[in-house]
Amino acid sequence: MKRALLLLALCATAHAAPRDSFWRAIHLVETSGRTGPILGDGGAALGPLQIHKSYHTDSRVAGDYSRVSELDYSKRVATAYLKRYAPVAWAAGDVETLARVHNGGPRGHLKQATKSYGARVKALSK
Repeated sequence: MKRALLLLALCATAHAAPRDSFWRAIHLVETSGRTGPILGDGGAALGPLQIHKSYHTDSRVAGDYSRVSELDYSKRVATAYLKRYAPVAWAAGDVETLARVHNGGPRGHLKQATKSYGARVKALSK
């Protein structure tokens, strides 16, 4: 019985999503916590999490791109995207890797250019 409970606890932990503090940190770094139809990255990114049209498409979440202006919808899009491109980091709750993929694309965790972004998100999500 103890083994079964331990196994169940380990399985639940292995599929843990990042804490709410991760989303707050991404939101703060991207738009200083603002909401609504915020344009960024020269007009290429939209909303509180600054999502690009291609990111939205890659997430495979149904809905019009304009909805990324809504914080809850943009979190759904980012969740699907990160689960698709960084499943190991998602399961581990590795906020730095997740932030770097969010910022730099599917291989963003390997890019030098995303290091400071990942570090800022990690520091804010503690």
